[in-house]
Amino acid sequence: MNQRRILHAHFQLPHPGDTDLYTPLLAVAEDITPRVEAIPPDAAHLDITGALRYWNRGSEGLAALLRLRTLALHGVQTTCAIAPNRMLATMAAAATPPGMTTVIETADIERWLRPRPVASLYGVGPATAGKLRTYGLHTVGDVADTPVPTLIRLFGAAAGRALHAHAHGQDPRTVQTQPIAKSLGAERAFEHDVLDPAEHRRALLSLAEEVGARLRDGEQAAGGLALSVRYADRSSSTRSRTLAEASAHTRAIATTAYELYDLLALQRARVRSISLRAHDLRPAAQAVQQLTLGPSDDRALAIEAVTDRARARYGPGTLRPAALATSTQRASNGIPGAKTFLPALPPSEGNRP
Repeated sequence: MNQRRILHAHFQLPHPGDTDLYTPLLAVAEDITPRVEAIPPDAAHLDITGALRYWNRGSEGLAALLRLRTLALHGVQTTCAIAPNRMLATMAAAATPPGMTTVIETADIERWLRPRPVASLYGVGPATAGKLRTYGLHTVGDVADTPVPTLIRLFGAAAGRALHAHAHGQDPRTVQTQPIAKSLGAERAFEHDVLDPAEHRRALLSLAEEVGARLRDGEQAAGGLALSVRYADRSSSTRSRTLAEASAHTRAIATTAYELYDLLALQRARVRSISLRAHDLRPAAQAVQQLTLGPSDDRALAIEAVTDRARARYGPGTLRPAALATSTQRASNGIPGAKTFLPALPPSEGNRP
């Protein structure tokens, strides 16, 4: 069985965010291998494992072909990095001079990865990097040598194990070739104009549940959210926010939705409908999560996973948050047994008056 080879291509666009040029550059990549995952606005992952034999070239030879074609056809230099998985290829591309190619072989992973600063590791943001440095863990090698139980105590079970795996160069993600939507949303129209902020918040939680479920079902993550409130006089207000980290988790979406609602500072507004839209969508595997999850976050993710499995088997509304208990009959769509309520957020976040 051939060893997997992932090529991360970073197109040096003359004007950042030039979608008119980005699309034909992706077409050039797809001429080399059909397994291409777009990473807007200026990068892509290519799984070249099968293409090596087709082109009768090595990894560096295929990278050279891609660089030559993007430059000859569109005048764009391309930075390439090739490694056994997506994480390593992305990290190598970030450390590669523009227009050049870096190749990491399996035998070289440990030697290349261990000296790198912890901030360069996939999933490690500024807060996590700072916490690691506080405990004397300055390089990826330091993290790799740290026992898993220690990392779990510092960051929680899921995040600790993920951090340990990444520090050893492990990344099971594959190149996803399916296109993704630019945005998706949901709306709740009230039967009559509603003044009660508590009812507004229940609608927000219901919307966050629906949007999060649809994102997870489509293996997507949202980079931002937009909240729109329509009033009795048919006027409306909209607030939007970019998420600190792209996410598909109900907890993060609901928390941001509440914050956007608070920004509206509604004073006895008669609300007719509320809508929530997730935008800047990307493949879920591409979303970087800060590895700072604690026990409460682990519990919330575990409950979310159970809810997703129940929904996949029995349909929407099988399990509902306790905060939505008063509107269960409307939300469950008549599903038998939709009487178990799971807490989606702590009272201070999800059930604020």
